[in-house]
Amino acid sequence: MAQRAKIEIYNRLLLTRLARYLCDYADCITPEMIDETVKDCGFTAEQAFRTLATGVLDLYDESEVRELYLSNMFRLLDAAQYKSDPFMQSIRLETGMHGDWSVEQKRVKPFEAFVWNDLKRMDDGRLIPQIGFFDCEYACPRVCQGGRERMSVTPNEIETMKKPIARAFGDVVTYGLGLGYFAFMCQNKDTVKTVTVVERDASVIELFTRLILPQFPHKDKIRLIRADAFDYARNDARCDFVFADLWHDPSDGADAYLKLKGMERTGTEYAYWIEDTLRCYL
Repeated sequence: MAQRAKIEIYNRLLLTRLARYLCDYADCITPEMIDETVKDCGFTAEQAFRTLATGVLDLYDESEVRELYLSNMFRLLDAAQYKSDPFMQSIRLETGMHGDWSVEQKRVKPFEAFVWNDLKRMDDGRLIPQIGFFDCEYACPRVCQGGRERMSVTPNEIETMKKPIARAFGDVVTYGLGLGYFAFMCQNKDTVKTVTVVERDASVIELFTRLILPQFPHKDKIRLIRADAFDYARNDARCDFVFADLWHDPSDGADAYLKLKGMERTGTEYAYWIEDTLRCYL
């Protein structure tokens, strides 16, 4: 079998098993299991997690998959780094009900696995998931509606927005509001003059305006527009930088991403949330 065809099979195998792991038993590796493996094998916690995850993914008999993928997949993250993020330090959301919205704390257990960053596409075609975990409990804000999570500020969102935030300048437009993380980080930048947020859900705008926007240090830079992102993209005035965050994950983002890409204008810079991952699925 040609190597490229073999890699495609390996990609499907790994991503299928990983999806099952993350959806059904992401917290199955416990601190006790890590401690025992570290003690018995002389491993670091990251090496112990990788060894245990090999069993969770049922890869003991897949030596080539292990060699090609696992050494680049898992990372022990520093919880303090994410807790010290400017948004996490500045914005306080009290838990409780606000109409049909509930503000909660999303808790990640020690050694619970989660997608930490974009997929990496290697030169040989391998798709390497970036899976993170902490060695302590970690909590972050989330907002649910009808029992379903609608918005949050997770380590994944913090990590995957770093590059677009670093690039943003001048008059910025962002499609999708969420809890306002991108808008908050941009309004803190001296190189950003204004941030126009385009959001079609009036209840999201109302919640943000009431609970979060008053805590922004430069709220005068923020302009909220209730509109459909695609309608706005067709008709909006010129701006310097556009960031789109309209999707929940790659499965619902590819079509919207391609549609917005086809509406780009000369003279404006564009960035898209989890673009590297989206391009792996196209």
